[in-house]
Amino acid sequence: MKKFLEEFKAFALKGNVMDMAVGVIIGAAFQNIVTALIDNIINPLIGLIFQADFSDVAIPLGNSGVSLGIGAFISAVINFILMALVLFCIVKGINTLRTAAEKKSEKPKEEAPKGPTQEELLAGILEELKKQNKD
Repeated sequence: MKKFLEEFKAFALKGNVMDMAVGVIIGAAFQNIVTALIDNIINPLIGLIFQADFSDVAIPLGNSGVSLGIGAFISAVINFILMALVLFCIVKGINTLRTAAEKKSEKPKEEAPKGPTQEELLAGILEELKKQNKD
């Protein structure tokens, strides 16, 4: 049981899990903002066309009293698109900052010290052979 708790602690405190938790919290906060934008600004503006609250616009299906809540559905689609746009912008900004930080932290590659060329090595071998032949 102790090993299980240690593994869970290591997992829970990893950067990815913490990043995900922060993302969920920020997403929930933006969800409230986007919902308020849709309900209080966009729906009334679209509602001007229908002379009613847009989220209440419905298409009746015959005499059965059943209707399609097309206004509520379109409001939900607009809400989703705006949330996706906001989250995309946040993730794009974070990735840009992360890439810039990685580039800044990269150390320039040091060039390996240059050794003698092949010709210089062959010339050295030739001199050694000449010395050995003189002896």
